[in-house]
Amino acid sequence: MKRTSRDIRTANRYEVLSRIIAGSPASRQELAAATGLSLATVATLVGELLELGVITEVGFEDSAGGRPRGLVAVDPSGGALIGVDIAETYVHAELFDLALNVLAHADEDVRPGASRPEEVAGRVAAAVGSVVAQAGGEAARVLGVGVSVPGQVDRDTGVAAYAANWNWHDVPLLDLLAEHLAYPLYLDNPLRACTVAELWFGAARGRGDAVVVNLGTGVGAGLALGGGLHRGVTNSAGEWGHTTLVLDGRLCHCGDHGCVETYVGAPGIMQTLRELSPESPLLHPGDQTATIDALAHGAAAGDPIALKVLGDTARYLGAAISGLVNLLNPEVVVLSSWVAARLGEPLLEEVRRAVARHALRRPLAATEIVLSPIPTDPVSLGAATFALEGALRPVGRRGTPSPLPSRLHRSWSSSGAGRYGDRTDRHRGPS
Repeated sequence: MKRTSRDIRTANRYEVLSRIIAGSPASRQELAAATGLSLATVATLVGELLELGVITEVGFEDSAGGRPRGLVAVDPSGGALIGVDIAETYVHAELFDLALNVLAHADEDVRPGASRPEEVAGRVAAAVGSVVAQAGGEAARVLGVGVSVPGQVDRDTGVAAYAANWNWHDVPLLDLLAEHLAYPLYLDNPLRACTVAELWFGAARGRGDAVVVNLGTGVGAGLALGGGLHRGVTNSAGEWGHTTLVLDGRLCHCGDHGCVETYVGAPGIMQTLRELSPESPLLHPGDQTATIDALAHGAAAGDPIALKVLGDTARYLGAAISGLVNLLNPEVVVLSSWVAARLGEPLLEEVRRAVARHALRRPLAATEIVLSPIPTDPVSLGAATFALEGALRPVGRRGTPSPLPSRLHRSWSSSGAGRYGDRTDRHRGPS
């Protein structure tokens, strides 16, 4: 789709605000240098953000001579954002201020066999209700809720097009959520959410080309190419977990055999352990988290079975990542999500060695492989930025909420948090 001048202006506004959030306080000159926009354009965009009430003037920087440069910073009280991470086994929600500091969080379990869309929507509603209640007055100006759901997503219609692990096909998820939640809603998947979080606050910040490998129950690779999020023609880029790693290998939920996910996702790691030692005390059938935790503790203690499983997982993962290194020539590959966080440095070191055995020397020499440094849930953080981007869209654009907290304080206080805009708000994802 061709981008209109309004789309470009909205993207520039979002870019400037993201730089301010990631590096407050900042001068207009610093923002112009960081974004590549002209100083005049940045000055105009900063003026708009000041009017919106999301940033504030915070004084002047020290100057050895010449005119002092005014500094701006995000105003944390200018609104609140909610990010929701829907995974195969849980729903995690976090409420953020506009500086993307976590103010509240909540979890809901998704039990085996309880993954019907209506059930999952109810879990999301419960988690969102919990963080709003915890935050109290801080949640009075919720600008939107960003929701991440595994699989392929049509972000413009709010439809979960395909989620292999739940066998979801064309589920109108945001319509279901809108039955419970009055806030503007924005939908995407964890690959994009993790990548945006890394671009803003993590290992991909300041990098032109990055790959964020999402290791959880499912597996994928978020792509940042040329300094921006790469979505692909149908918002399906990054389904690397469903590329073939082993010909005629393990059966995958997608119906194919030998997919990357079947060897390095949490269920695949459990299967490796089961095949190696069916009676191992490290194995907790039906409990991915407990099994991965046990493997992490076992490897740290030198348990030979745990070390063997960790080594085999790293070999598969390293071989798959080497293909990304050869194909995309990224500056950094980030291992993200809960499996990577729990297995930590031992997995990282083994993966680095495995990639070195398979990747071509020249692209590998320019690529760092690191663990995500983000201390909070990167999916919830990234999902919250989808809501932030939606809130920054110009007033009057069809299907978008008004983003003006400063002008809406009266309507929020009189009519209830977030109850503004048309129901079409729920369908619009970030650009």
